Amino acid sequence: MIKKAILPVAGLGTRFLPASKAIPKEMVTVVDRPAIEYVVKEAVAAGIEQIILVTHSSKASIENYFDRNFELETSLEQKKKYDLLAEITQIAPSHVSIVSVRQPQPLGLGHAVLCAKDIVGQDDFAVLLPDVLVKASKAENDLSKMIARFNQTHAAQIMVEAVPENMVDQYGIVDVLTAPVEGESALMRGIVEKPAIGTAPSNLSVVGRYVLPAKIMQLLAETPKGAGNEIQLTDAIASLQLLEQVEAYRMQGQTFDCGSKLGYLKAVLHYGVAHPQLGAEFKALIRELKL
Repeated sequence: MIKKAILPVAGLGTRFLPASKAIPKEMVTVVDRPAIEYVVKEAVAAGIEQIILVTHSSKASIENYFDRNFELETSLEQKKKYDLLAEITQIAPSHVSIVSVRQPQPLGLGHAVLCAKDIVGQDDFAVLLPDVLVKASKAENDLSKMIARFNQTHAAQIMVEAVPENMVDQYGIVDVLTAPVEGESALMRGIVEKPAIGTAPSNLSVVGRYVLPAKIMQLLAETPKGAGNEIQLTDAIASLQLLEQVEAYRMQGQTFDCGSKLGYLKAVLHYGVAHPQLGAEFKALIRELKL
């Protein structure tokens, strides 16, 4: 069973400057909570019991957010603000542990994952990129279905979504034998990084959710620096494909790239209108502005 998830949060967030100069991009709020909380809750809903943050010295606020704040909790209790007290004490369930490890140098996603090797040990694991929010469209989220498929087939799972044909040159695009329907997986032959329009093997782009076998860590340790002079996770996945099957899982939900400013604004709109307390008034505000 997949019980561990790696969240790489060491990046500098240059796409979100100037805000990310002082605030970790993962801590920018989407409605009333930081973006990373949505990613952690997604993992927990899929059965993850240990979150491994691969972090940087400038990201201490992320670790603090998931820690207890006795002074604040005591103050809220004394003021009988029990709803707020419940909000801050239930950010992560008690059965879920959140640990962190430093990435000493910015050497790419593959290197960030490798930094968690000693904590992962011999266990299979998931990787969730916190830049991307995945809003579930069904009771069982996509990560849950990826883990179930991995448990059934033992084939690594790479989450993908369809993008317009004229935008394939902006993404990593998977090469599949047959395009899977939403909620299902198909055998993957490879990943092509930002193919020219008209040359892409499909229109299915990599989203930023992975379910991987423990052996990928050894492959990462042997992977030389690739694009950008960094250790690329996709290069290790290519090596894994020489040993065993890798599948592309086509998601059912909706993604928001909160690493970009426009993607972040889209997330605020979608999560705002769905908010249980603020949703109705937020919709009224949108209608008032005639958006």
